[in-house]
Amino acid sequence: MSVVVTGASGHLGRLVVQHLLAGGMPADQVVAGGRRTERLEDLGTRTATVDYDDPASLETAFVGAETVLLVSGSEVGQRVAQHGRVIDAAKAAGVRRVVYTSAPHADTTGLVLAPEHKATEELLRASGLAWTVLRNNWYTENYVGALHQARSTGVILTSAGDGRVASATRDDFAAGAAAVLLGGEHDGRVYELSGDVAWSFDDLAEAASTVLGVPVVAKRVSSEEHRAILVGAGLDEGTAGFVAALDADIARGDLADATSDLRTLIGRPTTPLVDGLRAALAES
Repeated sequence: MSVVVTGASGHLGRLVVQHLLAGGMPADQVVAGGRRTERLEDLGTRTATVDYDDPASLETAFVGAETVLLVSGSEVGQRVAQHGRVIDAAKAAGVRRVVYTSAPHADTTGLVLAPEHKATEELLRASGLAWTVLRNNWYTENYVGALHQARSTGVILTSAGDGRVASATRDDFAAGAAAVLLGGEHDGRVYELSGDVAWSFDDLAEAASTVLGVPVVAKRVSSEEHRAILVGAGLDEGTAGFVAALDADIARGDLADATSDLRTLIGRPTTPLVDGLRAALAES
């Protein structure tokens, strides 16, 4: 019985497919799903059109699958409806289990990104399907843009105060998802996945200095200053507000929980911050 990986044309889904193959799953049992299948052909697996807004594509892609990895969508405000279509299609196609990539402590956190994830988890629990929830903390790669700016400015701007982030690399999270998909007793489990270390923005600046070879410091500003600086740099009000809101969440501790779940699943330590940044910068 096959595994369907949705969002396989994105960074995380693609890495999951690669880890499944490296873990010994036959290529003909892996279906890489995405809106544009031509981007998936080099993976060497079966491919299928998967469009969260097209229920017919979902039901067709899921036929014969035992498990679907639902990689959360990227369209904020649309995700609950989109994820609901995936869950409904999985039921209609006779899928046994859905594995979902969620957000840290989605059911209790005030994290700005969490409500849609919480709602999706509730849909899964009510679906009658077997399920596993992977609550992924922040991706180390999310700070590559900050490193590009720091190369010329020597500054990483933040309104997160002394807040910490227990990030891991996309590859770490993908390896964890693949471990769940490849076997074991994971039904009904919620995993709080994170890096081994919760780092501060001073730690981030130190890692940036090491990777870039230039001095970098963390500059702390208020949320209002942060928003104004971002708008002045050309960001629209909505995006600037979102970035400042996320830093406020970090200041509150919403991304600081470093657990052992991810390193247990992948059987090794998670990638250290400086190594993850170095690899991400090289690929950017």
